[in-house]
Amino acid sequence: MPRQFFVGGNFKMNGNIETIKSIVAHLNDAKADPNTEVVIAPPSLYLLLTREHLRSGIEVAAQNVFDRPNGAFTGEISVAQLKDSNITWTLLGHSERRVVLQESDAFVAKKTAAAIDGGIGVILCCGETLEQREADKTIEIVTSQLAAVAKEVKDWSKIVVAYEPIWAIGTGKVATAAQAQEVHAAIRKWLGESVGSEAQEATRVIYGGSVSEKNCKELAGEKDIDGFLVGGASLKPAFVDIINARSS
Repeated sequence: MPRQFFVGGNFKMNGNIETIKSIVAHLNDAKADPNTEVVIAPPSLYLLLTREHLRSGIEVAAQNVFDRPNGAFTGEISVAQLKDSNITWTLLGHSERRVVLQESDAFVAKKTAAAIDGGIGVILCCGETLEQREADKTIEIVTSQLAAVAKEVKDWSKIVVAYEPIWAIGTGKVATAAQAQEVHAAIRKWLGESVGSEAQEATRVIYGGSVSEKNCKELAGEKDIDGFLVGGASLKPAFVDIINARSS
């Protein structure tokens, strides 16, 4: 079975009621490729607003979730609370949380396990810094981040891996199609060796890092690039062009 193309939109800490309603209305009316799975991740304050106004067929993701079911964890949201609100996905392991908030590989792995066990899909981010790439450590770093998750999670059917080189996020720099394909192929090889042949074939590996309507078609043409995780461009009308990157 071919892997279904997947496009995620990470709004990060952007938007307000008016702008998010406008983005949602544009997506509702857009001619989007029906063969592409689309998930958008607004700030947590607007998750319910987004789900209420967004048409069926497009899913909503939280930008984070905690690894405990409930309790005295100020500021956190549980998997059960997301599910209760019909939020079916979460982002985890984004470099901004790994770097700014110092989330460890082990913590990301525990949150991933909690989400999967609770029935929520995970867009699992991984990626290297510019220094790590220049030291030829890209594959080592990326697979070590994924290996932490493999210790906690055996069923990868609800995980989409998002390869996001940190040096390309929001910088305007983009990994070339060949650079991205090389890492995606290495991730797929690692999945086969560390998780199993089924995960190797079925797990979608998507690219993130300054994806735009200008570069998406070339990237989408690579064998092991199964979609995109889009940051700033997901706030713009051109997001639809990225959703349609594989349509003729």
